[in-house]
Amino acid sequence: MINRFPNDRINNFCDAVFAIAMTLLILEIKIPAPNIVNDLGTWGALKKLTPNFAGFIVSFLVIALYWRAHLSLAQFIKVYDSKMLWLTIFLLFFIVLLPFSTAFYSTYPNYNNTFIFYCINLLFIGLFNHWMIRYLKKSRGLDEMFTQQVFSYLQIRAMSNWLVWLATIIWVFIEPLSARFLFILLFLILSIVERRYKKRVEAAAK
Repeated sequence: MINRFPNDRINNFCDAVFAIAMTLLILEIKIPAPNIVNDLGTWGALKKLTPNFAGFIVSFLVIALYWRAHLSLAQFIKVYDSKMLWLTIFLLFFIVLLPFSTAFYSTYPNYNNTFIFYCINLLFIGLFNHWMIRYLKKSRGLDEMFTQQVFSYLQIRAMSNWLVWLATIIWVFIEPLSARFLFILLFLILSIVERRYKKRVEAAAK
């Protein structure tokens, strides 16, 4: 069928895009000019790049989370039809955009609009990940592996992602400084969801 696409090529392409995006994050951190190193010293020049390294670390971990989510989801995708393919393409679009939005925000960390742009980028990654999960359930149904329990687990993880970034965008207008650290909630929520899911799986296995 013309509307069915090979899983292995798509998954390999996705892995490559995730890897390139994670690599580009560090390439966006420019080596300090000689005059800056001479004036501030090595550690002083590196200290000046603190916002850039902070943005790199956060975005690297976030991309890793989304790559893990994609790995979890891809094992249940039996067929990539046109809609699933386009959902994947748009997900990768916002993944590829992340090195730029990270560098933009890291260069101007005190500007609320650059931070909002960064969060919008992450919001759309989360949304497309969520839409892929919902479409998979709708189009493929629940087979032996893709149980309701697995679907609920993946859906809660996906919703947690984009809801945290949406809350962060809203919180910027209330308390801009603390909004910069709201992303920590994401890692806490995902950790709790992970533990609860493992306990349910263990309980069901007994």
